[in-house]
Amino acid sequence: MVQPMDTQHKLKSLIDQLNTVIVGKPDQTQDCVACLLAGGHLLIEDVPGVGKTTLAHALARTFGLQFSRVQFTSDLMPSDLSGVSIYDRGLEQFIFHPGPLFAQVLLADEINRASPKTQSALLEAMEEKQVTIEGETRPLPAPFFVIATQNPHDQLGTYLLPESQLDRFLMRISLGYPDRSAERELLMGHDRRELVEALPSLLSLEELQALQSQVLAVHAAGPLLDYVQDLIQATRSGEWFMQGLSPRAGIAVLRAAKARALLNGRSYVAPDDVQTILPQTIAHRLLPLSQAGRGASEQVRAMLDAVPLP
Repeated sequence: MVQPMDTQHKLKSLIDQLNTVIVGKPDQTQDCVACLLAGGHLLIEDVPGVGKTTLAHALARTFGLQFSRVQFTSDLMPSDLSGVSIYDRGLEQFIFHPGPLFAQVLLADEINRASPKTQSALLEAMEEKQVTIEGETRPLPAPFFVIATQNPHDQLGTYLLPESQLDRFLMRISLGYPDRSAERELLMGHDRRELVEALPSLLSLEELQALQSQVLAVHAAGPLLDYVQDLIQATRSGEWFMQGLSPRAGIAVLRAAKARALLNGRSYVAPDDVQTILPQTIAHRLLPLSQAGRGASEQVRAMLDAVPLP
């Protein structure tokens, strides 16, 4: 069973518009759209200058969401994110001034340049969609997405993200350097920032919520669920990774696979959906065995080859 033509057209328009700004990276832009349709947070990890921030801006504008950006630095404090209460002499009371967390899309730029204390301040917001300030719990806007960019750990002035925070990101992607033809287009084309500013919004809030509901309604058959469980169990076998996936990570894999199925015009999840999104969805949650000699993403792909299809 395929999706209605209006849904397919809307999803194609979203991806096509992003590809006008981020050239030569169609797989990564599809992953980003899948992540946000699945209601997850996105981590973009790469060297400076390859378009991480530009992609985050383009996603927010294309999805038609209220946007704020925070440049994470070593002296950034948790209150710089959440906001503060300031005494108003005229009203004779404290007035809360919300911080950049109170947006539908928060771009946490270079998140691993902030101290662990400030990084951990995002945890409640990312998981609970609320923040507690001065003893009062305040809900964040709906939807609430965090798009974080991260520099490689070997660069100066970076801190490792704690595992508990990495686990809150549905996907981690890397853009990489463009190929020669894409880089030529960048060299000869318009300034990327000007292109982003000119992007129209393609979704209303109601349309986004409807698409997210369609993601949840995508069917996963019993044999497909068996395959997902086989993969989760393989991560826990001790053959590939130091510690396996949690049940929450398994749910994240299925949600991401459902979003990819929707993007490909289907109302059911196929094994190819799971295989395609698996490295982006679980590699940042796993530590490969030291004797394997591979990074986490390469180890996930090796595990995929070893686990039989349903």
